[in-house]
Amino acid sequence: MTSTDAPSSEDLPSDNPFAVPSALDHRAPDFARIEFEHFRPALLAGIAERAAEVRAIATNAADPTFENTIEALEKSGALLARTHHVFGSLCAADTNERMQALQAELAPKLAAAEDAIWLDAALFARVEAVYADRERLADAEQRRLAERYHTEFERRGARLDADAQARLRAINAELSSLSTTFQDRLLAETNASAVFVEDEERLAGLGAGAISAAREAAKAAGHAKGFLIGIELPTSQGALTELQDRETRRRLFEAARDRCSRGGDNDTTELVRRMTALRAERAQLLGWPNHAAHVLADEMAGTPDAVREMIGGMTARIVARCEEEERELRERFAREEPGAELEPWDWTFVRELVRAERFDLDDAQVRPYFPIWRVLEDGVFFMAKELYGLELKERRDLPVYHPDVRVWEVFEEGGASIGLFYGDYFARASKRGGAWMTSFVEQSLLLDELPVVCNVMNVPKPSEGEALLSFDQVTTMFHEFGHALHGLLSRVRHPRLSGTSVPRDFVEFPSQLHEDFAFDPRVLERCARHFESGATLPSEFVEKISAARKYGQGFDALEYTAAAMLDLALHELPPGETIDDTASFERRALESCGLYHPLVPPRYRTNYFAHVFAGGYSAGYYAYLWSEALAADGFAGMQEAGGLCREAGERARREVLSRGFSDEPMDLYRRFRGRDLDTGPLLERRGLA
Repeated sequence: MTSTDAPSSEDLPSDNPFAVPSALDHRAPDFARIEFEHFRPALLAGIAERAAEVRAIATNAADPTFENTIEALEKSGALLARTHHVFGSLCAADTNERMQALQAELAPKLAAAEDAIWLDAALFARVEAVYADRERLADAEQRRLAERYHTEFERRGARLDADAQARLRAINAELSSLSTTFQDRLLAETNASAVFVEDEERLAGLGAGAISAAREAAKAAGHAKGFLIGIELPTSQGALTELQDRETRRRLFEAARDRCSRGGDNDTTELVRRMTALRAERAQLLGWPNHAAHVLADEMAGTPDAVREMIGGMTARIVARCEEEERELRERFAREEPGAELEPWDWTFVRELVRAERFDLDDAQVRPYFPIWRVLEDGVFFMAKELYGLELKERRDLPVYHPDVRVWEVFEEGGASIGLFYGDYFARASKRGGAWMTSFVEQSLLLDELPVVCNVMNVPKPSEGEALLSFDQVTTMFHEFGHALHGLLSRVRHPRLSGTSVPRDFVEFPSQLHEDFAFDPRVLERCARHFESGATLPSEFVEKISAARKYGQGFDALEYTAAAMLDLALHELPPGETIDDTASFERRALESCGLYHPLVPPRYRTNYFAHVFAGGYSAGYYAYLWSEALAADGFAGMQEAGGLCREAGERARREVLSRGFSDEPMDLYRRFRGRDLDTGPLLERRGLA
C-alpha cells in the first residue's frame, strides 16, 4: 500500500469522529457527527495503526509473556474496531450505493489485514511460547485466552509454508469480496422482487397496519397508487398466512423462492459456485477434507457426522408429522378451493385456517393485543427486570443513525449503568432482511468498556398508528433481546472472549432460552393489551396460543432441517467438485437425507441463503437446532427454579450470560443446568415427542 492508500492514525484529521474514542456515554457512536466521508480514512488509518501495533508485538526483544503478547494483541486495533463496528452495522441496517461500493473496496483490504496477523511467523512463535507455558498463568481466563489464540493461529494457517500461505491470502481476499457482492445482490433483488398489487381487494385478509405499510412502500418506490408487499428473508413469507387471494399468494411465494436465480445482474449462482469451491480449497490447504469439517472442528458439534446424527435422529418424526399435516391441509383445502391442488403458497394459509378452527384462534384476533412498543417496554424489558434486576430508561439525547432507532440505557438494580441498548425494528429498503443483534462497543474490563448493543428487525411500518405484531414477531423480539442480554451482561476481562464471541451452536442458546418467556402469564398480562381499548389479552387466548404453538411444527421443523442439511451438503463438497445447477443440487441433497418435500422448500434456498454466504454461518446453520436443544432443556431448568424470578435469572447470568467464551460452552451449560443435556424437552417444545 502507498501512504495515500494507508494513512497512519496520526494522519487522520482530528475532526474525524473516529479519531479518538467517542465522548458520549459508554463511548456510544456519535451519529450526529459521523458522515459517510469519515469511514474510508478512519478504516484505512485503523488498518495501518493495528499493523504497526502488531508488528511491534511480534518484534519485541523481550521474552514473550502473556502481558506483552496476548494481552497486547487484545489492546491493539482500537481505531479499527470502533470504526468497523459502526461501518459494518450500518452496511447491514442502513446502507446505500456509496456504502456498498466502499464495503466492496475495503473487504479485501480488511481480509489481508487479518491474514497479516494470523500468518505472521514471528508473532505465532511468541503466542506459541505463551501457550506452551499456559499452566503457569495467573488465572483461568488467561489460560483460556492463550488457548484460543493458539487455536486461532493454527486454524488460520500459521503452520503453512510460504506458497500455501500466499494462496490462502488470495482465497481469503476473494471470498471477502464475493460475500460482500452476495449481500449487495440479495438486497437489490429483494427490493426489486417486492410484489406490486394495484387493487386493495387483492390484499383481503391482511390487517390494516400491513395494508398501510404496503401503501407507504408503494409510494416510497415511486408508484402513484397501489400497494407493495415487501419480501422477507426466508422462503416462506409471513403474509402468506393471511392473504386470501390465491393469485397474490402465488406471486409472493414465487418472488421469494426464485430470488437471485433468474439470471440478470442480481443472480448469485456463480457467486455460490465460486464461494463453495474456494472454501473447499481453503479447507484442503489447512488439512481438512472439506469446509464443513474445518468449521465444525471448532464448534460444539465437532464433526459433520454429529450434525447428521442429531438431525437424522429427528428426521423420521419430522417427516411423519409433516405428512400428517399435509393430509389434514389437503382435506381442508378441498373445501376451500374445490378441485384445486394444494400448492406451496397455500400451505401456511390453510394451516392458519385449520389452526383458527381447531383452537378458535387466528392471527387477526391476536395482533391487536401486541402493539410493538408495549411488547418491548412492558414485555421484554419486564422480563429483564424480573430475571436480572435490570431497568431500561430511554435516552432521547443520544444521536441515532436513523429516525426509527431508539436508545435505552441499562441499569443494575442498585443504579449502576451497565450499557446501552439500541432498538431498530422497522423494515426499509436500506436494511437487509431478517433480524439480528450487533454491537457498537463490546464489553471488556481490560479496555474499560461497557457494552453498546443493537437489536434489528424488519417489522412493516404503518403510515399511522402503532405497528401490531404477530406472535412470531413477538417471539423474535424476545429472541433478539436474548442476544442483547448475552452482550449486556458479559463480565469478562478480554474482548476476544466477550459476550456473543462464542461458537455458532452456542450463541443461539441465550437467545432461544429467552423466547419462551414471551409465553409467561405475567409477561403477557403486562404487554398483551389491546392497542385501542387497553384490555388485556383474554386468558383463554393465552391458553390457545400455548396450545396452537405446537401445531404446524412438522412444516416448521422440515423447512428448517432441510436448510441445515442443504448448508452441510454445500460445504461438504470436496475440492475440485462444483455445483452445476443449484436447484438440482438442492433436490439431490435433500432426497439423500430424506428431507425433500415438493410442498415444503428449505427455509432458505441456495441463491438467497444469506446466513451461509454473507452472514458467517457457513456449515453452521444447524446451530439453531443444536442451541434449541440447550434452550428447551435450560428453560425447563429455569422453570424448576421458579421461572420468571431472580433466582432462575441469576443462575443463568452467573453461569452463562456473564461468561462469554471464558470456558468450554458445554461446561458452562452443565454448571447452569446441574447435569448433562436432555433432548426430551426439545422434542416436547417442537411437538414431536
